[in-house]
Amino acid sequence: MTPLRLSHIWYRRLYVALFVISLGYVTLFVLKAFDIQYVPASVTSDIIGAVGGAAVAIASVVLFILAKKTTSFLPAFITYAVFAITTAYLVQSTGGIESGFLVLWALTVFIAPIFGAYGWVPIIVMIGSYVAGDYLAQGLPTETIVLVVMSSILPLIAGLVVWRETPESEELANRNVKSLANQLSEVATKSEIVINAIGDGVVAVDGKGVIQLINPAAQEILGWGKQDALMLSYKSILKLTDLNSQELDPSQDPIQQVLNTNQQARGSKLLAVTNSGKKISVALVATPIGDPGAGAIAVFRDVTNERAEEREQAEFISTASHEMRTPVASIEGYLGLALNPATATIDSKARDFIMKAHEAAEHLGRLFQDLLDVSKSEDGRLTNAPKVVDVVPFTQTIVEGLTQKAIDKGLQLNFVPGEGNGTERGIKKVMPVYFVNLDNDHIREVLNNLIENAIKYTPQGTVSVDVTGTEDKVVVSIKDTGLGIPTEDISHLFQKFYRVENMDRQSIGGTGLGLYLCRRLVEAMQGRLWVESVFGSGSTFFVELPRIDSQEAARLKEEQDRQLAQAPTPQPAAQPFVPVAPVTPAAPSTSIPVTFVNTPAPAPAPVSIPVTTPQPVVQVAPLAPSVPIAPVAQPVQAVTVQDQLQSRQMVQPSVAPAPVAPQVPQVQPMPIAPVAAQPTQPQVAPATTVPRGETLTREQINERVRQLEALAQQQRGNVTPQSRP
Repeated sequence: MTPLRLSHIWYRRLYVALFVISLGYVTLFVLKAFDIQYVPASVTSDIIGAVGGAAVAIASVVLFILAKKTTSFLPAFITYAVFAITTAYLVQSTGGIESGFLVLWALTVFIAPIFGAYGWVPIIVMIGSYVAGDYLAQGLPTETIVLVVMSSILPLIAGLVVWRETPESEELANRNVKSLANQLSEVATKSEIVINAIGDGVVAVDGKGVIQLINPAAQEILGWGKQDALMLSYKSILKLTDLNSQELDPSQDPIQQVLNTNQQARGSKLLAVTNSGKKISVALVATPIGDPGAGAIAVFRDVTNERAEEREQAEFISTASHEMRTPVASIEGYLGLALNPATATIDSKARDFIMKAHEAAEHLGRLFQDLLDVSKSEDGRLTNAPKVVDVVPFTQTIVEGLTQKAIDKGLQLNFVPGEGNGTERGIKKVMPVYFVNLDNDHIREVLNNLIENAIKYTPQGTVSVDVTGTEDKVVVSIKDTGLGIPTEDISHLFQKFYRVENMDRQSIGGTGLGLYLCRRLVEAMQGRLWVESVFGSGSTFFVELPRIDSQEAARLKEEQDRQLAQAPTPQPAAQPFVPVAPVTPAAPSTSIPVTFVNTPAPAPAPVSIPVTTPQPVVQVAPLAPSVPIAPVAQPVQAVTVQDQLQSRQMVQPSVAPAPVAPQVPQVQPMPIAPVAAQPTQPQVAPATTVPRGETLTREQINERVRQLEALAQQQRGNVTPQSRP
């Protein structure tokens, strides 16, 4: 009979039982040896029993600790044998069948069959020796036979029944083992097939970072063979660096993060060095395996081509947006001038057409500006000029600027921190102070975009803006009672060009770039942007920014003011004289009837003044001493030469620093007499054009019109027409 196969849990239970009983043997010896307590003679332990008990107790503690690492039954059997001999000695030395240790002997006999024949055969030998010795000494009384049977024979039989292993159980166990082995083999085969078929690289490492598995895709990407890579550190095979080719810090290494924290980690801006020394861009995801320290699986792919395409797209978008902003701004500006009663008089039908064109130009300008800002945010060209600002009044200013827009739509725009300050029951409300040291333009753009979106997507109800915070964070929330966002769209909401598509939003325009740009700007400011929404019940957007305390804000503000005061004031450079090229005839173009102010009444037949397309020039210079205009045969009534010069010499500056000869718009020659222009000394600065990427407000249009009128008056006073021949 072989020893019973027990798990380490059962062996630990056995060690605990042996330790407790053996410690009792030692305790009985100490009580008697030092006269601490009276001990009956039937349960007295002498020095031999104490030594045996101490040995068993120490061995039990050691084996309990090493139970998982011990695979043989011999250490447990030896410990049990010492315990059995010690117990038998104590029974014999304290009166034999009258000993108080007889119960413990019965327990010892019951445990013996655990070790098979190694356990119960010695027990039978000891029982037989005791019976034979007692028989030779004084015969074999009935009392002795009964006690021997009760304390030894019956416990041994019970142990053999309880701890026995039948052939059926062994066969069943073998079948179970084989079945599990087959299932594991099938699973391993399927897993290997799946892993080998994956197009991404897969590397599995143990808790020490040693590679245990590498699939063919990883071998192809990294240039390492399977046999060469296995059992090596992953840092020798999957050599990861940052975008500057610097070795990764352990806190930046996704695989090392998983081994340390047992949580999934990602890396998207990484370089991997292949076996040949080539550097490729990779995106990597590392996932833990089971318990902490068990290992990790890293899945990565080569994204070098994708990164190159993204850079090319960003460069194209940046270039196209930059080049197209100027003509769009010019179109928008001239349409605004045409809509201004101070510069042009048009009928209602033409005004409606021009108004639609102006709105489309504004939308196109915003789109180009958004594209340019997105391109800058992706390639790291966004400017960052931090400045200390109190978020509460700063946000209130933005809200006040958008209040009229909300009123026009029939909405109520509330600024929560400023409600009721100093007007309710005569109690003055003190608004909280939340300082941040961030780029004010970025904050303004984010909050302005979010509040405008809340107004846009709220058919009716209210939009509330609140500012709260903690010791180190400032949170601005924009809550609306609008359409809400479906749950499945929230995770994609801040992606580039993503828009929620449903019936309620079909009539609402947008590019899908606003929220993406907001997220990039907030992340650039070390902040966080998220949304909570219930579809059909409104949404709440949260902007979290790092906060600074009042002392730090005062120190930074003083430092910024000092730097601003020390900065040299740029002096305007003298602009050299550049002559204006003469006007040349051009092909006829479609014209819109426009009557300029301060002109005589037209003849019965209306005179169509063609709309010209101004060409961008580098710098505006004073008019040339003379501008020759070719004479034509037919005269024209009611249109003066000065007004024609005013309408045809409109040029705009460009961003190029080098001055070149400006190009004036080409116009259809008008039937007028030749005119000689006198040299002029301009005293009024030329009107500026529309800044790139911006839209014209009414105030800006009026200001530019006033500048143009002043320039025209200056020119009108210095240019006199010649007499007709």
